[in-house]
Amino acid sequence: MRRIALLTAGGDTPALNATIFGAVERANELRIEVVGIIKGFGGLLDPNVPHLRLNPLYSTIPELDPRCGGTILGSSRTYIDESHSDELKLVKKRLDQLGIEGLICIGGDGTINGMQPVSQFMPCVLAPKTIDNDLGLNYLDETNEWVREVNPETKKEHFRKLPSKQDIELDDIVNFATPGYATAVYVCAQGVQRIRTTAESHRRIAIVEVMGRESGYLALGSAYGQPDIILIPEVPLNYERFEQRVRDLYDVQKNVVIVIGEGLRDENGKRLGDISQSVDPAGNVIFSGAAEVLQNMLIDSLGDHYFVSRRRHELAKSATFTRKIGHTQRGGRPILFDRFYATQLGGKAVDLIVQRQNNYVAILQWSEQKGFYVSSINGNALRDSWRGIHPRLLHLGFYDEHRFQPSKLGVDYLSKIFTDAIGSDDLEQIREDLFDTGHLKTRYQSSNVRIHKHIRYLNSNSINEERPDDQF
Repeated sequence: MRRIALLTAGGDTPALNATIFGAVERANELRIEVVGIIKGFGGLLDPNVPHLRLNPLYSTIPELDPRCGGTILGSSRTYIDESHSDELKLVKKRLDQLGIEGLICIGGDGTINGMQPVSQFMPCVLAPKTIDNDLGLNYLDETNEWVREVNPETKKEHFRKLPSKQDIELDDIVNFATPGYATAVYVCAQGVQRIRTTAESHRRIAIVEVMGRESGYLALGSAYGQPDIILIPEVPLNYERFEQRVRDLYDVQKNVVIVIGEGLRDENGKRLGDISQSVDPAGNVIFSGAAEVLQNMLIDSLGDHYFVSRRRHELAKSATFTRKIGHTQRGGRPILFDRFYATQLGGKAVDLIVQRQNNYVAILQWSEQKGFYVSSINGNALRDSWRGIHPRLLHLGFYDEHRFQPSKLGVDYLSKIFTDAIGSDDLEQIREDLFDTGHLKTRYQSSNVRIHKHIRYLNSNSINEERPDDQF
């Protein structure tokens, strides 16, 4: 294999560039050319296929820095529809024109589905990424626990997961942690710590919403910031018990910090954040307002008298506030754990492509004997009986729903990832770079500007290109 292509798809994470870097460095060792496709699958659907060489003369371009978050290739949530046969034929023709012999896709479950049509005519491999940590399985046969049901009134299909097996071992987990998750938890934990001092100072109840969609891994990881209560999507909210816990804590310490996963559900199974039925291009419901809904529930049930009677001199609405960690979870410099294992997984993806392991996924495993190590799994092993891929849910064994905190197993799981997850260079970077006086004198230098100078196009005649003769 002489030339492969690589793209990043779906939402951004802090570790995408690190994964690209690992793939390119491994390709350099194997003397394989790597072509980066701009803007994910959207780049393949563009007749001009904007692309760049990531390793001319088998040397990684300097713009590709594993310490920088995001992706120099750009990303999008545009996917290839396998039912559009004419479109698929054009994609194949474009890849053939570029001399591509294999494709590495860096992404999550949507990206696996997106690469399926391409895998019909070319070896394709996935290198995983997602801050939600929801790509993988709690144990290998978990896919068999999904059942398909049809609503008799609407005739619409939906999937329901049967109860998970009660006990699991950590080495049962398929894909222990995805690149981007550790850095996102780092951001969440810091956010919770900073919110705490405001809640303490003003005697308030703070509700901090974190990402994760239907999976509670980010909320669980926020335990490093020591919130008083953690609410995860996998456990329906028992509001009566939750409210009593809030009252007990507030009476003792005059402040409460609550972390809520954005996909939290009430006792009837309805998402608190399902205010809008809008969906993103991948068909996922856009979550909005879970923290605000919970805040209003507390305002109604606690009432103004609760705070006034405790000499707070504030009404319930003023004594509670919400904050979203938001997109800061997705960005910035990746911490050591993410940088190191993202590069390893990128390299593993290249090995799989070279071995023509079509439709395989590079995964990060853990065992008591080996610690962390990279491996692989066939992508179909992540699919249910109807070929669907579902987000990995936090196993209930990781969470103590009575204490609203990680269980003993949950603590064990998190400690495997986060013990030594931050490197000394991460701390040194904060000390040396954050308040660099040079930042005051020069504006931000976007990598997009430098990358644009490398971009080439398949149909150079239709684009104002600096070097139209440079077509590989």
